[in-house]
Amino acid sequence: MTMPTHIVAVGGIVENEQGHVLLVKTQHGGWVFPGGQVEVGENLMDALIREIKEESGIDVVVSYLIGVYSNTGIHKWHDGVTDIPTKVMLDFMCKPIGGELCTSEETSESYWFEKDKVLDMVAAPAIRTRYQAYLDFGGSSCYMEYVTKPNFEIKLNRTI
Repeated sequence: MTMPTHIVAVGGIVENEQGHVLLVKTQHGGWVFPGGQVEVGENLMDALIREIKEESGIDVVVSYLIGVYSNTGIHKWHDGVTDIPTKVMLDFMCKPIGGELCTSEETSESYWFEKDKVLDMVAAPAIRTRYQAYLDFGGSSCYMEYVTKPNFEIKLNRTI
């Protein structure tokens, strides 16, 4: 039996007391909210706290789950050779508790944007859609299936 392969990733919408949202600028994705892959043996919360700190310099506490997302499309990585498997992503609301804005090997900028300006900064359709889920959050998490390649397409969208 071949074991299935999925990338598990986490994303954090970090909102400060002034209502500003943390974004980081990445090499391939432009402005995005911070997050990344969960490493072997790592739990989701620890992975998210680590990724936000690595990408932005900000320490956070994880508050609640916004949504679960499946990117069921398989496509080539930036090298044009490596297959990127399907992804399961979990986005959480986070509150900053310390740290100072900085950049990293993965990010060229980090900045606090007004909540209503974030969609003006984010170009990637999947990230825009997931941020909109945060804006629309009414207490119930969402589940969404989409594909990003060759074109972004939402296949399923519901609350859970």
